[in-house]
Amino acid sequence: MIEDPVEHFFASDESRLLALPTLDALEEQAENADRTRSVASNVIESLRGSDVMRMAATSELGGVESSILAMGRELEAVAARCPSTAWCLWNHLAVFHLFVGTLGPEHQGFLEEIVREGRWVSFPAGAGSGVYGRIEGNEAILNGKATFGTGSRYADYCGVVFAVVGEDGEPVRPMDLRFSIVSTSVEGLKIDPTWDGSGLRASATDDLHYSEVRVSLDRCVKWYGANRAESLRTVPVINHRYREDWVGISDLWLGWMACGIVRRALQEVASGTRERRVIMGGKMVEKATAQINIGRAAALLSSARAAVENACNELDQRVTAGIVPDEADYLRQMSVVSMSVEQLAEAMRLLERTQGGNGLREGGTFERRYRDFRAMPLHINVHQDRVTHQLGRFVLDIERDPF
Repeated sequence: MIEDPVEHFFASDESRLLALPTLDALEEQAENADRTRSVASNVIESLRGSDVMRMAATSELGGVESSILAMGRELEAVAARCPSTAWCLWNHLAVFHLFVGTLGPEHQGFLEEIVREGRWVSFPAGAGSGVYGRIEGNEAILNGKATFGTGSRYADYCGVVFAVVGEDGEPVRPMDLRFSIVSTSVEGLKIDPTWDGSGLRASATDDLHYSEVRVSLDRCVKWYGANRAESLRTVPVINHRYREDWVGISDLWLGWMACGIVRRALQEVASGTRERRVIMGGKMVEKATAQINIGRAAALLSSARAAVENACNELDQRVTAGIVPDEADYLRQMSVVSMSVEQLAEAMRLLERTQGGNGLREGGTFERRYRDFRAMPLHINVHQDRVTHQLGRFVLDIERDPF
């Protein structure tokens, strides 16, 4: 008999992971993090300043320069223990990649400082954001709200996009959009714990309110906005890796997190099924439907995991070869993960169905993992409606929508 058939089938050597020292603590606090809506402070501090935070930084910045695939495997392991922590770490790694590409070589010293000190970064700029900056001398004075600041309560710095306003307080025309990074402890910045989601309850995906926050203009750069991915293919960058768009990379890592959650859910459901009894005392493990549903869930996970791994390898090989990505590369990353996450969603539904009414009655970790998982196919970066629409327009040779 195999001690854990799921672990054997989805072999994953975690012995060399940078996150290994924190994995047990992550799992121990996951249920409480979900209940209290806050990741344990000892977990946050064990990650802050560690090489885990430096994985997305290249050697020019004093970083670890982990491959995209290696970082995905780290996130898979973290998500299997505590998806909320993984979500915060995922956001940090992805937006740091964006920050490096956006700020560019002229701000290398500041970026090196963030890496050296192991600082946590966040980027609240989701739907409903509106930050405005009036120029006074060599400073921009920021006011407004930024939303979806994943991990902002745990972060040391936050990226901010703002529209420059004129003397009338209205945005200048044509729009002058700029980007900067501010300390979360700066005067006038308030983090409002607004995230009350049905999943990822401890991810601190909150609103940030700017009230007369001052930022030096020499720390501000032009924001590429919707033209971001195309612009990064031509502007000066600190390392070729940063020509890759952060959205495509974030999709790949999101795929790994989804795989981690489903793998752990499958382990627990399979183990429970071997022990569970049905009406009249029969063994659930002997029921054909249980075998089929669990087998299909495992097959869906296997397919999704292989697709995401292949997409990571493709990107890593492109970076190593110094090839500049194009629109097809970017859309391929998004579409692979969008469809993989849909497969994983079906796997979770099958696992839920297998547990039946007893699964609802008993609660347990599956319910929490399922709630956390549901945020993944709904994230705008991999949302099926957005991704397939953009890909369809590309294949039909129609101009893509800005977002």
